[in-house]
Order: sequence, then structure tokens, then C-alpha cells
Amino acid sequence: MLARLEFAHLPTLLEPLERLSEVLDGPKLWVKRDDQTGLAFGGNKTRKLEFLLADAQAQGARTLITRGAAQSNHCRQTAAAAARFGFDCTLVLTDAGISSKVAKHAEASPQLRTDKFESKDLSGNRLLDHLFGAKIVWATANDCESILTSTFNISRDKGEHPYLIPYGGSNELGASAYAYALKEMLDQCSGLSQFSSPPSWIVFPSSSGGTQAGLVLGAEMFGYAGRILGISVDENRNALSKRVSDLATAAADLNGLSTKFESENILVNDHYVGDGYGVISMVEREAIYLFARMEGILLDPVYTGRAAAGMIDLIHKGFFKKEETILFWHTGGTPALFADQYREFLTSYDSAK
Repeated sequence: MLARLEFAHLPTLLEPLERLSEVLDGPKLWVKRDDQTGLAFGGNKTRKLEFLLADAQAQGARTLITRGAAQSNHCRQTAAAAARFGFDCTLVLTDAGISSKVAKHAEASPQLRTDKFESKDLSGNRLLDHLFGAKIVWATANDCESILTSTFNISRDKGEHPYLIPYGGSNELGASAYAYALKEMLDQCSGLSQFSSPPSWIVFPSSSGGTQAGLVLGAEMFGYAGRILGISVDENRNALSKRVSDLATAAADLNGLSTKFESENILVNDHYVGDGYGVISMVEREAIYLFARMEGILLDPVYTGRAAAGMIDLIHKGFFKKEETILFWHTGGTPALFADQYREFLTSYDSAK
């Protein structure tokens, strides 16, 4: 059994979306509330961090280092977990507003505090990173990996005993968390009279691939026969399905299985990536309003908003059979709703019009 620190609020709730199901006039909809995992507004990364931090402790690490976008949910939860368990934390954040000159300076001196080279006011996840005491190193999309490497190397050379957590927490250890999350869901369904069998589909946002890889592995380990559909947030289908299959295979090996997953069997829909990662459009905005006003559930602009928009569009197009049941796996991200960069676009729309 893999080592694990149990700090997530589990099991997360499994709830019917009755009003949304009625309004969409399609399959029955349910939601798995991984936005309520309990750590710093919750989210799917908390499950992964239970395993990653256990490994960090076992290796004698004192500093957690990871990377993400400026409004990264993964970085926010990593910073919170670091604070809770007494680690230092350094986040390498990418932002289109960061100039290459600033990023170069960050590479040379990767201990910059959050109050330096700020491209935006502290809001959303960035405010939370600040509150948790994370050190920030800024990078551009082109040099984030090299800056991450140099940040880790300098920390190691200074004797800070760093532990490198991959983008999104998505390695074989982080992915394993979602194999056990799938078992959690199956156990919940078996105890609910509304389910004669588990959901026909699981739909969720997919990007770094760890969550989807874990669910795919969990289906193999625990006999889930439904379909697992990742709505891509930013990657093309071929690249993402290959990443997921490789991660699932590595996670299987870590868990003592010899299963090899093939990319052609990984279900990814990349029709909703729009103008790219973090660029909100009308479809995400409408999905956010629909979930909020029908179910009182908050989606985020980057991940769950996009995945829900894709799911809603597929329902309208008749992709799912009406007699099927869809489980929307809510991966969190709520703090991004309060980021300055999304405020005007979100508030300039009223679905009642």
C-alpha cells in the first residue's frame, strides 16, 4: 500500500443535479464534489498531495517546489499543504504579463518574494499563495521548465532539501490518488438506492493528465465498466491521450499491476479548448451561470467551467443517451472566480436576459 497522509475531507459528496438535469432535458446528472476536499477551498490536487507529501516526508524534504500558471489551483493547494505540514514552499508561476527580462532575473535569483515583479494585483489564487507564505519565482511559458530546474538546483545547493512536485501533481504517485478516488465513488454508488449500477459516464476537465490517468487505472483495478471522458482544457487530443496512457501505465506499475494502457483507448474531447488555457469565452461563462443558478454550485473559469460547457454542448447534441447517467467530477478551482482578470467578463453577463 502506498504511503499517504490523510488530510483531505473524504469521501466527498455525491449529489444529484436534479434542476440542471430537468433544464437540459438529457441524461440524469450527478456531481462528485471534489471542490470540497477541505484544503484551502479544496480541489482535486488535495487527493494527490496526500501521496506526494508522504513521499516528501519519507525523503526528508523540507521545501516543496512546483510550478503552474499565475492562477494555479495546484500551486495554491501545494502552498497550503506546505504550510500545514511545516514545509517551505516555492512556486514557479507563468504569466503572459511577465517579461522575459523579469523571468531571466528570476532564474538568476530564484528566491523572489510575492511582492516583486507583480504583473497583477493579488487576487484569487494569487492572494492565497501570498497568505500561505509561498515564495514566488516568475517565468514565461518558454522558460518555465529551465527556471524550475534552476530553482530546484539552487535550493538543493543551499541545503534546503527540496522536493520537486510535477506540474499538476501529475506523476504516477499523484495519479494513484484518483484510482482510489474511483473506488470511493463506486462504494458510494453501491450504497445509494438511486444507482442500480454506477454512472454510465464520468466527465471532468483534463490537462496535466494525472486525474484522468488515475480514474482510468481505477476502472481497471476496481471493475468500473463505464466510460471516462476528459474534456481537454488546453491540449490536443492526441497529445493528452498519450500523456494519460503513459501516466496510467506508470501508476499501474507503481501499484503492482503490469497493465499497459494504450492512447487510442483514452477518451479525450479537445473541441472546447477555444483560445487556449485560461482564456474564458461565452460558453464557459454560460456554464458557470447555469450551474450557479440551477444548483448553487460554483465552477471556475479555467477547468470546470470549460468541462461543464463541453458536457452541456454534448448533451444538446445528443452525444449521451437519455437513459444514461453522467457523473460530472467537480475538480475545484473556485478561488479563480475572484481573480481580477476574470471579474469584468463574468459580471458583464446575465443569463436571465
